[in-house]
Amino acid sequence: MMPIVLTHYMPWFVAKPFRAVWGWHWTMNTFNPERQVSGKESQDKREIASHYYPLIGPYDSGDPAVLEYHLLLMKLSGIDGVIVDWYGLSDHLDYPILHQNTITLLKIAVKLGLKYAICYEDQTIPRLVEAKKLAATERVAHARRELSWLQQNWLREPGYVHLTGKPLLLSFGSDGLTDSEWSEVLSSKPGAPLYFSEHRKRSAATGRFDWPIPKDFPTSLDRFYHPQERQEQLIPVAFPRFHDCYAEGKAQATLGVISDDNGKTWKATLERALKSGADVIQLATWNDWGEGTGIEPTVEFGYRDLEVLQKLRGKKADLALPLRLYRLRQRVAPKAELDTVAQLLASGATSSAASLLKQVEQNGASS
Repeated sequence: MMPIVLTHYMPWFVAKPFRAVWGWHWTMNTFNPERQVSGKESQDKREIASHYYPLIGPYDSGDPAVLEYHLLLMKLSGIDGVIVDWYGLSDHLDYPILHQNTITLLKIAVKLGLKYAICYEDQTIPRLVEAKKLAATERVAHARRELSWLQQNWLREPGYVHLTGKPLLLSFGSDGLTDSEWSEVLSSKPGAPLYFSEHRKRSAATGRFDWPIPKDFPTSLDRFYHPQERQEQLIPVAFPRFHDCYAEGKAQATLGVISDDNGKTWKATLERALKSGADVIQLATWNDWGEGTGIEPTVEFGYRDLEVLQKLRGKKADLALPLRLYRLRQRVAPKAELDTVAQLLASGATSSAASLLKQVEQNGASS
């Protein structure tokens, strides 16, 4: 049985002209996207907090045209859906923007026929306590409220990823809730989700998921595939590289580097994950530009990583079609016709989509 292939998605990018400012994930308070990068063949690049450059340039995660472009690329390359990095409902830092962007993303994902799941960033809870927006005694109650909201709004929807009849839920790291707190949160929930924790299996978790560890690669990957518990469920990870921008952005020390190795890292981790027998695999990531793990098309690599995925998933489609649609969305073009193109691409009717795209492009050129 083929696994469900989900890609980890960051909804946290804020950019002009969609919004009035450039957000931290493009600047890290050091880089200036208003400034052009000097150097060979880089005159059209903005200065951003990344060693790599999006094919469409830096973007805002709330822009529906960007989200459509991303999701259609996923569909054409053999990705079944997204795992969204979700920071909860609190009015703190940029959490409200991330939440609203996630709402927009999931609406478009459903429309285009992709699945979705949530990775809950419970590290938000100690941050809220530190900011005096949450009492330390309310940590578990806060997490229960957020999980209740998820259950009432997303987890029960048809597009949400379910395994053995239960909705899938992930959480990152161990800087948020403790093991005992996670047990409290989930024990009180009827119809509790199928919970996976990062790297190690928490006491309340069904299993664990992997993530790149630059300073322990490839040992960490080998260790993940040989669990101590025979019945433990695993969500393997595939990734193309790891090359963060934290030191250059003066955000923190670098976490280390995993070489791209001319595409060999991506192909090896992806093939291993697909052959693992796991029900779900996670691609890390679609668009973490700060850590350099994205498989979203770039100026440096083009569509290379998605083409590898296409081949392994037995898909054939012109990956440039979503970009052509995105470019037309930026111009004055017939919205109804472009909406039709999007639905044709989502349904796999790429030849019809290409014909309609060409027609709209020619009409635009002649007007």
